[in-house]
Amino acid sequence: MNINPAVTHDEIKPWLNFAEEVKINSIFKEDIAMPERWLQIKGDPSVRNFLFHQSRVESHFDAELDHIHGIVHALLTFKGAFHVKIHYSSNQLTCWFADDAFRYRVFVMDEVLSPGFLDQFRNCKIDHLQPVIDSENTRAILYEFKRLRITDETIYLRNGSINRVNGMIGMTFSCDGAHYIDHKTFFNKLETFATSDIEQPMVVNT
Repeated sequence: MNINPAVTHDEIKPWLNFAEEVKINSIFKEDIAMPERWLQIKGDPSVRNFLFHQSRVESHFDAELDHIHGIVHALLTFKGAFHVKIHYSSNQLTCWFADDAFRYRVFVMDEVLSPGFLDQFRNCKIDHLQPVIDSENTRAILYEFKRLRITDETIYLRNGSINRVNGMIGMTFSCDGAHYIDHKTFFNKLETFATSDIEQPMVVNT
């Protein structure tokens, strides 16, 4: 088994090669993989029944959406996070970091929007994990999250997640439906979701 050294905030500790470890000591009796393309799950029927009797209420994250997405992009590209979930309605981020992957951290609105929030994290790229979503596509996904959040006041994005290592995107909408989709299929199926006349950034295919 390979042991790769990884520097943490205050010490140096061995970083386990997860890919090899999982291959040797899988928790599953047989190989079980997430769907490679697109998994759609219907939510609570009672929520869907009243879908058109509600509308989006602007959250604190909505008012600072570009700033929030800039923070998320920084966390994912040079602050050591490999998976971040944005809870737009409840104003919080849930983050998984490469140097402590078994524990997630939750940051609420006051923390995220406080000056110098990113300064508490050391600069740390995750190239050793061979992420399949690059920096430009991370930015393009966040643009689409913004579009899906604000384009329609009835059917809108409640939370969205990006995992740069396995390339999966998670989304839950106001209808309580959930989508788990790999990033390439997501870009290829954008017409399936709401559209807007906002100028769209270039998407880099990887």
